[in-house]
Amino acid sequence: MPLYRDEAVVLRTHKLGEADRIITLLTRQHGRVRAVAKGVRRTTSRWGSRLEPFTHVDLQLAEGRSLDVITQAETLDPFHARLGLDYDRYTAGTVMLETAERLVTEEKEPAVQQFLLLVGGLRAMSGGEHPAKQVLDSYLLRSLSVAGYAPSFDHCVQCGVEGPHRFFNPSAGGVLCASDRLPGSATPASETVTVLGALLVGDWPVVHAADPRHLREASNLVSAYLAWHLERGLRSMAYVER
Repeated sequence: MPLYRDEAVVLRTHKLGEADRIITLLTRQHGRVRAVAKGVRRTTSRWGSRLEPFTHVDLQLAEGRSLDVITQAETLDPFHARLGLDYDRYTAGTVMLETAERLVTEEKEPAVQQFLLLVGGLRAMSGGEHPAKQVLDSYLLRSLSVAGYAPSFDHCVQCGVEGPHRFFNPSAGGVLCASDRLPGSATPASETVTVLGALLVGDWPVVHAADPRHLREASNLVSAYLAWHLERGLRSMAYVER
């Protein structure tokens, strides 16, 4: 079987037979890949811990007819070791993994930007420099943007008039002016819209200076925007306090 190497983040795993696992990966060059790790559940396995969710790994794989086979695995960054010590960061991280899997829909289609964004997001989440919820919200907005669902927070998405604008609608793709307001649009505080823009571009001084109520309102709008574009909710989101 032809061999290839790639780096990847482990998104999830599930059991196969008595000793194997199927590993779902987001790789740098090959996009989403499902591969078998043989014997990884045995206590004598040399590299089982290297294939846990969150782990950034360097892999060698053999191409298979339905599933590839992992033949080597070396840890590049054990994000799971740090995230597992903090409930908020761990649960927020699981949302990031599920989001990446949902947004990269085609197997073995390159998704370099999504891969780099996920690695950077997990590094920020495990580093502890920024609050977990804000790291998650920033990651969600950026990953949606990379997937083609970039929201607008400074111009009306219908007519293009520069804001600030009072109305926000996930189905429209961002903020709306009074003339283009759609029924059911949210009316966030202007400070909340500023926070959303800062989360999108990674302007952390603005995010850190924001009032908690505006951060909460922004987080709720990010969740609504994500749910609209994914068309169904994330199971992991239920464990994150919003």
